[in-house]
Amino acid sequence: MTAGRDRDPFAVDEDRALAALTLTWGDSYEIYITNGQWQAWRDNAPDQDMLTGATPDELNRKIREDWTLRQAGQL
Repeated sequence: MTAGRDRDPFAVDEDRALAALTLTWGDSYEIYITNGQWQAWRDNAPDQDMLTGATPDELNRKIREDWTLRQAGQL
């Protein structure tokens, strides 16, 4: 068996996902992974404004929604 073929095709490469989220949102949000939970905290926001997701994609959707609402002045 060649290297990489025994890797789970659905497994998340946490380092790459974290790097991609940080590259996209890092100017406005701090991105973390804590105990398998993906988290984003908007700079200078209260603790209760933490965004969370079970996957990087779920967190990205929540950040995008939060960003859109803030840009529209709805938050």
